[in-house]
Formats: sequence, structure tokens, C-alpha cells
Amino acid sequence: MVRQTKAGLTNYSKWFVFKVDRVIAFIYLALILSFTSCVNDLETIQRVTYDPKAPDEVTKNLRVFYTDSGYAQIEITAAIAESYSKPETVTKLKDGLKVNFFSPDGKVVSTLTALYGEVNFTKGTMFVRDSVQLFNYRKKQRLVTESLHWNQKDSLIYTHSNVVVRSPGSILYGDGIETKQDFSEYVFLKPRGTYNFDKD
Repeated sequence: MVRQTKAGLTNYSKWFVFKVDRVIAFIYLALILSFTSCVNDLETIQRVTYDPKAPDEVTKNLRVFYTDSGYAQIEITAAIAESYSKPETVTKLKDGLKVNFFSPDGKVVSTLTALYGEVNFTKGTMFVRDSVQLFNYRKKQRLVTESLHWNQKDSLIYTHSNVVVRSPGSILYGDGIETKQDFSEYVFLKPRGTYNFDKD
């Protein structure tokens, strides 16, 4: 039978307490290291993946109706739409877009097409460029230009770029144009020429 002296028991208790303290200190240190490494990893991931210029939302095959008093005024379709909320609420329309403008009785009176566009909801404006065309169905006339601006407040469509207007009986050329969104009437800012031809 082994006898434990009081001095031996005290030494064993000190050794045991020292051992436990070392284990606790090791666990504490491991937790701190793992926590800081997680924080660093998250910061690294955020730094690598975060792009302040990236859109808030991306939509494919967008189709949106804008209404007033329950009646459709505008229909916008686009292959890709990128929405941004800062610094202004803007939607960028890419890879082709189409805008139908409606009459008060709900009929499509004109259609605007382009390859690229931006709708600024903060200002109530739209800008389109690249292969821009505006077509009036009743008059069968087509406006062709490089870019157009549209103002929601007064329904004004305008540009300062070169413009060609083709109708069944003539072709008109000019620099800049102003028209309403239905494209029923228009004014050239700087008319350059007219070509009339007979209908066969």
C-alpha cells in the first residue's frame, strides 16, 4: 500500500493546477487565433468579391409596364437589365431594348428600339443609343439616329445627333430633332435636306 504524504499531495495539486492552467491557456489561445483568422478570411473575401460599381440586381428578359391611373403608358422590354440604387436610381438596359408607347385608349402608337439604354428614375428620364429607331404606326414613318433622350414629365423625345426620317413619300435629313413620344409631329433643329419620291 502506497501512502501519500501531505507534502506529496500538495505537490501533486500544484502540478495538476499548473497543468489545467496550461490547457485552458492553450484552448483560449487557439480560440483567439481561429477567430482572428476567420475575421481575416471574411475581410479578404469581401475585399476580393465586393465591387462598388456592381449592380444591385440583374434581370434577364425584362418586361415592365408603366401605368397612370391604371392605364398602360409605356412598356419596356430588354434582354438584360442592371439596376442601381446609388448615387441615383438607374436601370441600364443592355443587348437590345424595345419601348412601346401607348395612346390613352391603350393602343401602341409608336415603338422605340435601340441596343443600349438607361432609365433614370430619380430624374424621370431615359437615354438610348446605338441603332436607335422610333416608328409611328399610323403615319408609317421611321426616325433613325445615333441617340435619343426621353423626358417623362412632358413626353418629349429629342436628340442633337444626325437624324433621318423616312415616311411613305419622302426622306428628310437634319441635325437634331424634337418630337413627342407618339412621334406624330416633329421639328428638325437644323434641317439639311428632303428627298421626295412618287409612290408606285
